[in-house]
Amino acid sequence: MHIVLIEPEIPGNTGNIARLCAVSGIDLHLVKPLGFSVEDKYLKRAGLDYWRLVKVHYHENFAEVLQLFEGKKFHYCSKKAPRSYNTVSYTADDLLVFGKETAGIPENLLKEHWDDCIRIPMREGARSLNLSSAAAIVAYEAMRQIGFPGLEPSGHWHES
Repeated sequence: MHIVLIEPEIPGNTGNIARLCAVSGIDLHLVKPLGFSVEDKYLKRAGLDYWRLVKVHYHENFAEVLQLFEGKKFHYCSKKAPRSYNTVSYTADDLLVFGKETAGIPENLLKEHWDDCIRIPMREGARSLNLSSAAAIVAYEAMRQIGFPGLEPSGHWHES
């Protein structure tokens, strides 16, 4: 599975999503331009020591991602989308696409891929969720649907 961030702006959000990817085994794709340096202390702090566990891929533009993953299923996450994230079926090869914090996914991409757009239900009048929270919600629903491959079972108390 893959999370794609189109032009992320806030290092802490990207760091948190990197941590999500580290613990879940999801590949992270960052589409330039980035709103920060990958050496940013806030980016590193949010990801803590998890960066060594993350497969990060950098792309010059989103067209590069589309070409690289031609034939794969893309899910475009937007508050403007027609259907809820939990009503679609996910596979292990899917790409979960998120836009930058201030503008979301560009309108032209949403229009071109409208049938693949999903949203997280929210209260009327609420602007949006934090990007890293939204990525976690959608990613774990996708992982749940495919049986949490590669993740350890939970529910066991270990005394040390």
